[in-house]
Amino acid sequence: MKDRPGVGDPMPDIAMETPEGSTIRPADFAGKRAVLFFYPKDMTPGCTTEAVDFTALKPEFDKAGVELLGISKDPPARHQKFIAKHDLMVPLASDPEDGGLSDALGIWTEKQMYGKRFMGMVRTTYLLGADGRIERIWDKVKVKGHAQEVLDAATS
Repeated sequence: MKDRPGVGDPMPDIAMETPEGSTIRPADFAGKRAVLFFYPKDMTPGCTTEAVDFTALKPEFDKAGVELLGISKDPPARHQKFIAKHDLMVPLASDPEDGGLSDALGIWTEKQMYGKRFMGMVRTTYLLGADGRIERIWDKVKVKGHAQEVLDAATS
């Protein structure tokens, strides 16, 4: 298995599906800085807080010219419900079940909870430069204050 892409490496360019049924890929952000935040599951407390926090700060990201994209393995229809229920303003994308961007990044991995093993997303955020290279990685993100920390890094 090859090493995970790190700071300075290009972001793998793997297509994902939007809630509207179109596709989006990291190369679509070429020429702009972008934040890709990967989270485990729509409608769960931590993921809801993270998406709501990024939504609250979206005007600041917009002003700085930094694009946002939230990514999970949830299907587009579930993203639509998540967006509607919480008035989310951040765009979301569905990472393919197999061979998706999170797989290429090594953040879709085996987890364990209550003695059960399952595949799951490690909450991770990437800041991409306008050249599509990874500028910064936040691993195993703690949600509280995270969106603000990312904004500070993206605008400094």
